[in-house]
Amino acid sequence: MCGIIGYIGEKQAKDIVLKGLKRMEYRGYDSAGIATLNGGVKTAKCKGKVNDLKKLIQNGSGSDGKIGIGHTRWATHGEPNDVNSHPHVGHHGKLALVHNGIIENYTSIKKKLESEGLNFYSDTDTEVAAKLIENVIDNHPDLSFEKAVKLAISQITGAYGFAMIHEDYPDRILVARKGSPLLIGVGDGEMLIASDASAVAEYTDKVVYLDEGEIAIIKKDSYQVIDANDVELQKEVHELATTLEEIEKGGYPYFMLKEIFEQPKTISDCLRGRINTNTGEVTLGGLENAIDKLVNAKRIIIAACGTSWHSALVGEYLIEHLARVSVEVEYASEFRYKDPLIDENDVLIVISQSGETADTLAALRKAKSKGATVFGIVNVVGSTIARETDAGVYLHTGPEIGVASTKAFTGQVTVLVLIALKLALEKGAITKDQSKKYIQALSEIPAKIQQILDRSGQMKTISDLFTYAPNFLYLGRTYSFPVALEGALKLKEISYIHAEGYPAAEMKHGPIALIDEMMPVVVIAATDHTNDKMVSNIEEVKARKGRIISITSEENDDVSALSEFNFKIPETEDILSPLLSVIPLQLLSYYIAVNRGCDVDQPRNLAKSVTVE
Repeated sequence: MCGIIGYIGEKQAKDIVLKGLKRMEYRGYDSAGIATLNGGVKTAKCKGKVNDLKKLIQNGSGSDGKIGIGHTRWATHGEPNDVNSHPHVGHHGKLALVHNGIIENYTSIKKKLESEGLNFYSDTDTEVAAKLIENVIDNHPDLSFEKAVKLAISQITGAYGFAMIHEDYPDRILVARKGSPLLIGVGDGEMLIASDASAVAEYTDKVVYLDEGEIAIIKKDSYQVIDANDVELQKEVHELATTLEEIEKGGYPYFMLKEIFEQPKTISDCLRGRINTNTGEVTLGGLENAIDKLVNAKRIIIAACGTSWHSALVGEYLIEHLARVSVEVEYASEFRYKDPLIDENDVLIVISQSGETADTLAALRKAKSKGATVFGIVNVVGSTIARETDAGVYLHTGPEIGVASTKAFTGQVTVLVLIALKLALEKGAITKDQSKKYIQALSEIPAKIQQILDRSGQMKTISDLFTYAPNFLYLGRTYSFPVALEGALKLKEISYIHAEGYPAAEMKHGPIALIDEMMPVVVIAATDHTNDKMVSNIEEVKARKGRIISITSEENDDVSALSEFNFKIPETEDILSPLLSVIPLQLLSYYIAVNRGCDVDQPRNLAKSVTVE
């Protein structure tokens, strides 16, 4: 959601900034822009893609210079158009600023500045910030650039990641962070700043993550980070694990397809060093020093958003079934506002692929303020959630570029299986022999996913037949219910077809009214103990002429016989079935979206990392 990139060094900044913006296209955006410093501030910006910005620059908008900042915008204030695009400039045109986040009190600041004679041309909160900062510089000529910026942003309520350049300070980029991620890429005689590590990975593998309330002054051969009290900080330099190979398509037409087909490897990477098939033991280094908190928790709450919320639902089934501990699953976006009853005896587990999801971060901070222990399950190493939680587990699934999450979902479910097994063993809820059985089955999952992927053409054939269906219904029970929700979400996200996921038994409480010969009904029947009930639900759909597409285990002949179309997945333990049954649903949504001519990796209105509320 929005992307920031900046460069200062000896190279042409525009080339590096444009390439960085291309790297961040997956985050979702509607316009792009760049500002460089070369005798004065020069900007170029437009509605559309980074390629449109590149053409604009090639056609005459001068953007030479060895210092520059760029932005991809996902509209929050004001419609997507050229004027509302970033960067925005101050009223003298000396300062250019890009911004991720939302300024909540921008209206009152704007009115005050207008009363002082300043004019505004856009509908954005970001133009307000640019003019506020330049106004403070005007009114306090005795202050340094960074102190003036600090004074200005002290008047701002909301979330921001700011990067700015100023004509009078041609040797620096200044950045500030509150609620929106920013990092510094440390190079040799050059420095970069970005909201996303993928934008700097080509140039350096050394990064410094900014924390809340910090301001950084970036020069070509140095950086200085200060906190809210003007104390200079010594920040840890982290080594990026991201490689260029991981953030490129590798011959696939879309990142989403690449990431679907990577899942045998990503789950293997997630499991490596964490399971022992001989002893039945689970080792999770990130939890070892805090496992007692989990074992002794009065209750466990899991908070997440979107796809991560669906994996959390699987986690609820897993932990309650294996460890016999009560689990509640919360939308992170609602958790902070409901005045939750949570205290030091509770454990909150937050799940986020990016580790930067604004609502999930807010849930984390709310729980910590009430004394609860917070564990994190994230994919991005060094992300804010990873740094602010008390303990946690990384997915190790590699960068996920496609907006529609695939390998992160299976990675999250895999980690939740491991946590559930670990907790169950510690509490004595299962035996070592039982654990060995599950771990052996878990170790076989990557090969079984590969078997499914080897038959991807079967799902393409089904997709071709239902490309133009106006609606889809997805049904599942127990472990298959969250998979039904996830399958429906994938279809909505990338093909723009309306789809809903339901517990199969709930169909009779409303959705059955929608079923006719035009309604495809996707049935996930991969678990055994609810199969008789699922057969009854399918009969109800068939009686109303619904089109049955079923995902079943290999030996589920009862459901297969009732289905118009059937895709079989290998047999596994019930608790692991989501790891297999979700794969054909990912393929179904992908092929339908491609058939409909949709932009699979950058679906409209969506962003990969949702860093605003």
